[in-house]
Amino acid sequence: QVQTVTSGGGSVQTGGSLRLSCVTSGIKFSNNCIGWFRQAPGQEREGVAAIFTGGGSTNYADSVKGRFTISQGSAENTVYLEMSNLKLEDTAMYSCAAVSRWSVVGGNCLTRNYYVWGQGTQVTVSS
Repeated sequence: QVQTVTSGGGSVQTGGSLRLSCVTSGIKFSNNCIGWFRQAPGQEREGVAAIFTGGGSTNYADSVKGRFTISQGSAENTVYLEMSNLKLEDTAMYSCAAVSRWSVVGGNCLTRNYYVWGQGTQVTVSS
């Protein structure tokens, strides 16, 4: 099945940390763009971080730079999002996605169109 499966969300206080996991299936993981997105109620979906699995280059939204880290796991089909110093405005449903079932050309993965999605995981930050 072509999809992504996201896990690791939860409730934390401001300043806390969480690690989200994204497991992909049915796609060409190498030389692909894997991105993390979030959507808060009433707001548009926002791309927060992306990685090109062909070389490991990463891109981040300004709102999370220095606080979030995207990385590939030791398992070939896994990507993580390490979130630290969480803020109230980080509260959202987080999802991961892949640009394609197939390999893609590298570049700024955060600006690409994503076509392989799965369910999200809720992150709630409270004071």
